[in-house]
Amino acid sequence: MTVQLTKDSIDLGIVVKDIDAALAFYRDTLGFEAVGDMAMPGGMHMHRLMCGTSMIKLVSLERGAKAEAPRGGINGANGYRYWTISVSNLEELAAKCEAGGYKLAIPVTTIRPGVAIAMVEDPDGNWVEFLAAV
Repeated sequence: MTVQLTKDSIDLGIVVKDIDAALAFYRDTLGFEAVGDMAMPGGMHMHRLMCGTSMIKLVSLERGAKAEAPRGGINGANGYRYWTISVSNLEELAAKCEAGGYKLAIPVTTIRPGVAIAMVEDPDGNWVEFLAAV
């Protein structure tokens, strides 16, 4: 049996070091809609944000994480290294992120005819890719 979806999108959990910095990036800079937050067992707290129909769950740990994922984006390590958001305002979004002090790991770049990307680092060094048809 294969996956039988009940939702046309995914939920993504991101464990963050500084919830205020993460909210400033995802909610305030990118404009994701805050839909709630809640305490969780084990000294965790989750803030839920919507990116289209995908839910982005920012989780902060009361005592901090046992380990830190290595920085370096795609080439930094194996595992989940970036995620992609399809946008219609790539140039504007990249400029807003850069003006907000976030590092553009990859500036606006045409990767093939008709498709351009930019990648930005969130406050924890996770890469977020913006993709646009041009």
